[in-house]
This record gives sequence, structure tokens and C-alpha cells, in this order.
Amino acid sequence: MRKALPIYAALSPYFFFFLIFAAVPMIFTLLLAFTDWSGLGEAHVVGLENFRYLISDHLFYKSLGNTLILWAMGTIPTLIIATIVALMLNKTMRFSTTYRVIYLVPNITSMVAMGILFSSIFSSQFGLANAIRNLLGQSNIAWLQSEWGIKIAISSLTVWSFVGYNALLILAGLQAIDKTQYEAAAIDGANGWRTFFHVTLPQLRAIVLFITLMSTIGSLQSFTEAQVLTSSESTGAASAGGVNNSGLTMVLYFYSVAFQENRYGYGATIAWGVFVVVLFFSIINWLVTRDRKGTR
Repeated sequence: MRKALPIYAALSPYFFFFLIFAAVPMIFTLLLAFTDWSGLGEAHVVGLENFRYLISDHLFYKSLGNTLILWAMGTIPTLIIATIVALMLNKTMRFSTTYRVIYLVPNITSMVAMGILFSSIFSSQFGLANAIRNLLGQSNIAWLQSEWGIKIAISSLTVWSFVGYNALLILAGLQAIDKTQYEAAAIDGANGWRTFFHVTLPQLRAIVLFITLMSTIGSLQSFTEAQVLTSSESTGAASAGGVNNSGLTMVLYFYSVAFQENRYGYGATIAWGVFVVVLFFSIINWLVTRDRKGTR
């Protein structure tokens, strides 16, 4: 026990901060979900009423559907583009380290700052997106005033933010592949496409599954992108997310209910609904990963 004390002492700061900033707030949020509280005065216990309302809340299901759509629109292009970027960086080329740093810059840049930038890019009158359409002879689109325009803007911001980070993860996987496998494929007469799908991609399976899992968890908890791009029209949950709540994510719905409408009890209930959804999809990803490992 004496020998283990220095190890426990080294680990104790993590558990202390986890207890204060994670465990205690989670317990408080769970207790708050059984109450009706405006943030001031006494909280009134309502039992399971908030959870009953959540099950029939059409806005919660709307936010869930939007979140899943934005996950698909953001994750799939991110994986494809990140793989292409990683394959390019894996080639022997000058200034490859500089390119890696450049691709990582969006990931370390403030999401709020990038959100403001993308709101300008997708501006209805003077945005870069419409300027490109004008060059092609197309008319302007009110991106942030249309349902799918908002989704395209949010997913574009997501792709821009995480392509570089995921590309570096895939690049690490590419550099770990044994080069003799490529030599054997070349001797067998495999072309570039067959080599990629039968040699490279199977070796990247674990990294792709990890990126998919983390992208799923991140997308299900997305908030900043939708908030920055649609906040000018939001006065509460009914107007959050832009036109017809088309950009309303689950966490943005929680924020609107709790911090704009001061319904902290129901906001806590939504937070636990988000937790259950994230847990559900995390278990699915884990089962897929486990089954694939078991078939090897």
C-alpha cells in the first residue's frame, strides 16, 4: 500500500476534478430532472412529468432527426476527404510537415470564429457560396433562410473543422502499414484501386471505426455550429435552429429550453435524453467493432 501511495497521489487530481466538474453536476442534473425550476426560488418536485413530456415532445424528435442528418452530412464527407488528404500527405513530397500543420489549423481555431466566417460565406447576398454560383450563371440562394441551406452550412463547417485532424489519424495508420504488402500486391498485378480496397483500407479499419465512433459522439453533442449560424433568429426553443427548426440539434434544444426559457427542470431532462441517445449509438459502435475483431 505504501508503494502504491505515490501512484494514487499522482492520479488524485484527475479524480478530484472529475468528481467536482463531472460526477456532482451529473447527479445534480438527474435530481433537477424531477423538478420544475426557473433558476430562482424554490424547485417544485414533479416526479416523472418531465420524462413523460419528453417522450411525446415533437421538438425533441425534430432535434434528434436533425442531429442524425447533420451527423451523416458531416461524417461521411469528412471521412472521404480526410482519407484523400492522408493519401496525398503519405506520398514523398516537399514541405509535407508544413502541409500537416496547415491542415490541423482549423481544428485548433475557435469554433465561434469559424462559425462567424461561415455565416459570411453562406450569406444570402454577399457570401462566397453565392459568388461561386453567380460565376456559374446560377442565382443566389438564401442559405441560412432555407431548411437544407442551414444543414449544408452547418455540415460544411463540421467538415472544415475536422478534416485535418482525422487526416492526421489516417496518415498515422498509413505509415504503420508494412510496405511489403504493397510490394506483394504489385507483384500480383493489383492496380491502384485494388491495392487501396484490398490492402490499404482493411489495414485502416480500426482507425476508421475509431473516427466514426468519435464523430458520432461529437455530432450527437454538436451545439456551437448551429448556435452561431442560427442564433440571430432564436428567442427560445420554438425558434431555435433557424427556419422550421431545421438546424435545431439536441444540445441546442437543451440550451434553448434551459438558458433562454429558464426551464431548468425540463432542460435537465433533455440533457439526460441526449445522454441516452449518445450511449445507445456508442454501444452500437462498440458492438460493430467487437464483432469485426472477433471475425479475424
